[in-house]
Amino acid sequence: MKNYITHHPWKIIEEGYHAEHNRISESIFSLGNGKFGQRGNFEEYFSGETLQGNYLGGVYYPDKTRVGWWKNGYPEYFAKVLNAPDWNGIRIKINGEELDPHRLKLTDFVRELNMQDGYFKKTYIAEFTDGKQVKIESKRMLSIVNDELGAIKYSITPLNFSSSVEVLLPIDGNIMNEDANYDEYFWDEIEKSASARAPYLIVETRKTHFRACYAMHYTLEVDGKPQSLTQFDTIEQEKYIAHKTHIELEEGKTSTIYKYAAIVTSRYHENNELKEAASEVLADAKHKGFCKILDDQKAAWADKWNHGDIAVEGDTAAQQGIRYNIFQLNQTYTGKDERLNIGPKGFTGEKYGGSTYWDTEAYLLPFYLSTSEPEVARNLLIYRFKHLQKAIENAEKLGFKDGAALYPMVTMNGEECHNEWEITFEEIHRNGAIAFAIYNYIRYTGDQSYLEEYGLEVLIGISRFWAQRVNFSEEKQKYVMLGVTGPNEYENNVHNNWYTLKMAQWTMQYTKESIEYVKSNIPEEWTRIATKSSFNETEELKKWTDICNNLYLPKDEKRNIFLQQDGFLDKDLRTVNEIPENQKPIHKHWSWDRILRSCYIKQADVLQGLYFLEDQFDTDTIKRNYDFYEPMTVHESSLSACIHSIIAAKLGDEKRSYEFYLSASRLDLDDYNSDSDEGLHITSMGGTWMTVTQGFGGMRIKENKLSFEPFMPEKWKSFAFKINFRGHLLNIKIDKKNVNIENKGNNSLEVLLFGKPHAIAANDSISVNMKH
Repeated sequence: MKNYITHHPWKIIEEGYHAEHNRISESIFSLGNGKFGQRGNFEEYFSGETLQGNYLGGVYYPDKTRVGWWKNGYPEYFAKVLNAPDWNGIRIKINGEELDPHRLKLTDFVRELNMQDGYFKKTYIAEFTDGKQVKIESKRMLSIVNDELGAIKYSITPLNFSSSVEVLLPIDGNIMNEDANYDEYFWDEIEKSASARAPYLIVETRKTHFRACYAMHYTLEVDGKPQSLTQFDTIEQEKYIAHKTHIELEEGKTSTIYKYAAIVTSRYHENNELKEAASEVLADAKHKGFCKILDDQKAAWADKWNHGDIAVEGDTAAQQGIRYNIFQLNQTYTGKDERLNIGPKGFTGEKYGGSTYWDTEAYLLPFYLSTSEPEVARNLLIYRFKHLQKAIENAEKLGFKDGAALYPMVTMNGEECHNEWEITFEEIHRNGAIAFAIYNYIRYTGDQSYLEEYGLEVLIGISRFWAQRVNFSEEKQKYVMLGVTGPNEYENNVHNNWYTLKMAQWTMQYTKESIEYVKSNIPEEWTRIATKSSFNETEELKKWTDICNNLYLPKDEKRNIFLQQDGFLDKDLRTVNEIPENQKPIHKHWSWDRILRSCYIKQADVLQGLYFLEDQFDTDTIKRNYDFYEPMTVHESSLSACIHSIIAAKLGDEKRSYEFYLSASRLDLDDYNSDSDEGLHITSMGGTWMTVTQGFGGMRIKENKLSFEPFMPEKWKSFAFKINFRGHLLNIKIDKKNVNIENKGNNSLEVLLFGKPHAIAANDSISVNMKH
């Protein structure tokens, strides 16, 4: 755990240059706008430890699968989100010496991420070897108003000298992925010009043939007065363009370079229109100027915070943590493009390929449901609908038939592209999360039309898969499911994982209910879906009913708990407290064999099912299972703490719930898992939001209404969160005495508070005593 980030309610601040943590800082200070993003790298030349990173949404490379033993069914490739051309470089030389923050003596160093206004700021004083000192201040943003624009304000003030300075402004396409299997380059040059009025570089990905055009424009001011920059040298190299110029620095006067970059891709423009599109972006930037672009950025972020902020009074670390999570979620996905989804690292690193996992449906959908317009969450579901045929093809490759759909564990375009056997072929529970997301969306929004338009076809495909994936055991006289991996990835190839079985059962039951709803209410739509799906209503419904009624769900009758899988009780059952501290985390100290044989659990498994299907179980059942499994859980997945926090809150274990929350909310800021240098844990950030709203706020949907049963963390004086629910913007504030709910909508709304109904008139509020 690191502790070098200064606590502040609206800013992420690093005071002093921490060379040993630089890669972590690069992750923490990452920026994004839903369409592209970048790590918090230096603009200057930097010789220290770094992971250079610029990423374009939806642009990837199919890196050939590399395994020691090829097995039938393996995907041909692993989809990598590519490190894209670097546009933000501003290289400075004074008397031939490079301004290198890692090598020079730095004082007054501060990096700052302003979450309220959406920009990254950096200031420091650098001393060159000859004693010359310069003050540097840079401010960088990726516009969320014009999401093809990046802008930098870079200021240089000589403190004890006057001299000429060399400035190099490049766009560099000679970049690599750190995790490339074969150390290869993934971009080819198509066209470039450094002499044009707007220098540009067009590159194309190998194999997938995505094109990206980068163009730049820059201006100069001295003490706020515009200066002409008519003399410059042009540099053109392979996949590289730059302008080099000289600026006369005068002691005490500030020279400011404004660099604007247009980043446009063939995902949104025709190849022959890329240059023109980039020129239009730059023309708009030149017309507005940096200050107006920043004002627009501030206003756009103010609107986002107005609809999704969480305010914590009395605990700055907790406040900073949750706002940082919300900020990164809003930077990563905007919902404008239904072809995009959310990778585990977002725009902050290369690990996991940046591709889509089941994390989206399980941990991210609730955040976007409650803080964005309904179409944002809807587009996350439509993404899966559009991949249904690919999911059917994925299942066919494994021997399934008749429209059975297995959604990929990892994907960019619907195809499976994960190359670990136990994940690709065994961790099939992801189908359950995708089905549950359809239910969760309809339950929250009331948008039943999604079923007949998209959802029911997906549910049928998934239910067909479950029906074929089980087999009837003569020994047990039950349907069983063999050879799977549950959410606990510290177990592989187990039989009868309870969570996977339970989600399969639930999915088939929900699909049957959904068919009946559509058939009864929109019969013409059911006819269309049944025809399109070649659905044999009599036979298939009969089969699903038989499976659901006779499905084996492992249970320990003595303890009255659900068994994670067959044979779990044969393990040497020990608590996490028995693991020596110098052997934690176990995935970095133990052999894989030892981990698999141990009882230790990576993340919620049985408890994940109890969280999803909470309404099916009484509190005592949830508590027995929580008390049994949590002490054996090492929480070595970023997705673990949130589910445990929510369940602990439900059970009244407020102290433990808060501990889980704090570790989740500051997972990256404090580098809890010693891996934030590889990028942020974006998908777990949705889970952090859930810990506040569903855990501390006790928010649920009951009786088709919003329901709240909150508690107040001991360290906090109050907390408040904003919820968008069916056209109503609600501001919920909880303090130690009262729960206050303000309805900013134009219609009245009835909510449940501690199980009792309360009507809230339009533009009115209610207050209920916490002791109710």
